[in-house]
Amino acid sequence: MEYMTQSEKVTNQLLRVLMKGLNVTEIDGDKEKLLSGSRRVNLNYYPKCPSPELTVGVGRHSDVSTFTVLLQDDIGGLYVRVEAKDSWVHVPPVKGSLVINIGDALQIFSNGRYRSIEHRVAANGVSDRISVPIFVNPRPTDIISPLPEVLATTGDEPIYKPVLYSDYVKHFFRKAHDGKLTIDFAKK
Repeated sequence: MEYMTQSEKVTNQLLRVLMKGLNVTEIDGDKEKLLSGSRRVNLNYYPKCPSPELTVGVGRHSDVSTFTVLLQDDIGGLYVRVEAKDSWVHVPPVKGSLVINIGDALQIFSNGRYRSIEHRVAANGVSDRISVPIFVNPRPTDIISPLPEVLATTGDEPIYKPVLYSDYVKHFFRKAHDGKLTIDFAKK
């Protein structure tokens, strides 16, 4: 419970820093609810696998969230995709640290200025693994689209159409993990 209480402070501060990077300086109650009105915590348990080379822990995907705060144990197994090299890099666990993943909703809100990260989890034959992600999301009834402040600042045209967040999430869960292809659902 202490972790949950403290995590809310961290996620609120992180939201402000991310918005500042988009020149969104005013975050009123409505904007805060749009960006982070729903939060979900998972407790993921990955048992030691006798034949890790024959299975997948969690397939390649990007999170549908605004962002994800991940507390991982000291076992490791998280990999992120480096698009430019079309390769996977292990994210070594660092004691006392959190991993922050930009999610698809923030990629849409930022009109592509922030990019969600494709990642996966590998099974291992050494030890059980535990991770605790906190998904910071819009509410299911929210419409997600590029923020007006972002478009006004850059002068860019929106590259994403307005999408009901619950429809976006349903689209994600209707299919197998397929990397970052879910984001195409929101493209104009």
